[in-house]
Amino acid sequence: MIMSDEEAVILYTDGACRGNPGNGGAGAVLFDKNGRVVTTAKKFLGVCTNNEAEYGALILGLKETLKAKHKKIRIFLDSELLVKQINGIYRVKNNRLKELMKDVRKQLSMFDGYTVEHVPRSRNKVADRLANEAIDESSD
Repeated sequence: MIMSDEEAVILYTDGACRGNPGNGGAGAVLFDKNGRVVTTAKKFLGVCTNNEAEYGALILGLKETLKAKHKKIRIFLDSELLVKQINGIYRVKNNRLKELMKDVRKQLSMFDGYTVEHVPRSRNKVADRLANEAIDESSD
């Protein structure tokens, strides 16, 4: 969906997994249009694959964005696979990921506008840190 950048909040999400499958965590950070942090979220996901953790992080971030009543969003992910699946370049073949994609599509349908873009891992450090904290805190 096309929109002007001035209207949108910015969401970065990342999933982390210790092993594949292994203990997974999700992290999300939401910025306003001026680059200030609006909210952060993290969640322990239990045993999952790397791709399931990436989906879990995105779902967490979308729900937090909707909870904050934002309707236009720019999403940045370091998972090229997930970006290409959401943007329809790649098909989702795995049954578990198909279910997670249904949840992503449901969440995205609640926005007035969105874009999904790939970023290098080096530009996604806050969400990565939150995802790893979620895993670390689960073992305390």
